[in-house]
Amino acid sequence: MPHPQSSRRWFIYSAVALVFAGGVWYFGFRAEAPKSGGGSYFRSSKSNAQPVPVKAEAAQPRDLSVHLRAIGTVVPLNIVTVRSRVDGQLLRVPFSEGQEVTAGQLLAEIDPLPYQLRLTQMEGQLRLSESQLRTVRSDLERFKVLHAQTLISPQQLEAQQALVAEREGALATAQAQVEDARRQLAYTKVEAPIAGRLGLRQVDAGNIVRAGDAGGMVVITQTRPISVMFTIPEIELQKVVEPLRAGEQLVVEAWDRNEGVVLATGSLKTVDNQIDLATGTLRLKAEFANTDEKLFPNQFVNVRLRVRTLKAALVIPSVAVQYGSRGTYVYVVNAENKATVRDIVLGPSDGAQQSITKGLQSGDLVVLEGLDRLREGRAVSVVSDDPAKAAHAPGGEGAAKGDGAKKKKKKE
Repeated sequence: MPHPQSSRRWFIYSAVALVFAGGVWYFGFRAEAPKSGGGSYFRSSKSNAQPVPVKAEAAQPRDLSVHLRAIGTVVPLNIVTVRSRVDGQLLRVPFSEGQEVTAGQLLAEIDPLPYQLRLTQMEGQLRLSESQLRTVRSDLERFKVLHAQTLISPQQLEAQQALVAEREGALATAQAQVEDARRQLAYTKVEAPIAGRLGLRQVDAGNIVRAGDAGGMVVITQTRPISVMFTIPEIELQKVVEPLRAGEQLVVEAWDRNEGVVLATGSLKTVDNQIDLATGTLRLKAEFANTDEKLFPNQFVNVRLRVRTLKAALVIPSVAVQYGSRGTYVYVVNAENKATVRDIVLGPSDGAQQSITKGLQSGDLVVLEGLDRLREGRAVSVVSDDPAKAAHAPGGEGAAKGDGAKKKKKKE
């Protein structure tokens, strides 16, 4: 007699086998059902047969500017810290912070009284020295007459001549002291050494200023014109040096951080005389008129240096270029409104536009958008933001309407 536990185990195994067999039959039937005419299969085939909507643009010849891009820093041509050249009390500061000044404009005035008194003293000493010199010169003339009459010895004449030379030296010293006192008096009026824009005031009226003060009174920065310093890689050296030595004026553009707005346009002025061994780069300086003062000292800008211009280059938008194991290629819409892969050779680029040296001809329609759904021979429909362009584009709405009209005539 069979054991009850063995019978129960056999029953469980049989039930599991039946469930497994039923699942295999059910899912196998569902997998084969579309093949017998199910709707999902035909919907998928119909979807794959529909043209893929894409945006495209024709390759066309045009002049293309070739630029070198770099990160630059705005640097003033001149920057001066205004300091006092004499000691004294600051009487007044007749300027406003941020004011634009010209060379020679009064910026501050120091108490001139001590220097005026010193000048008066030195002028008095000068007059005394002039009087003493006139006296000894008169005596020298008399000594010469007496010496000619042999009434005085040669030693007395030489002594008088030496006294005249001594008084002449004293007079020269007095004159120098007067000039120095006059210069010190002039320094009590602090004037702008260059034209530019003032910074923040460092000292107020009433304070005692000294010639050795490190902070100075104010900083003047020349903002018009202004320069931009940037670097280029060593491998790009000849692209810049050759036209610069030939006398060409290379145009430089300064863009904002997002490269959306041109802040100023200037020209390349000079290059450094040696390459930085640590970075393998060369420093360059460009100058900008900066009449609207959009460039600010120490500002970071994106620099575009135009090194040459390609005449009548075949150009397409850079977004059309694809990169893969086969190299660089684009999708081209042929006369049958189908996408075909075209291998290309790239030339110089300006970022938004890419020149093509081999692989395309003028007028070839390259795909810009919708690339992820394309493959060789896939039907496409060219769409455009401009309805007029879409109606006349190959594979566009106009072509679709034409195909529909032809099919309608055939049915009739």
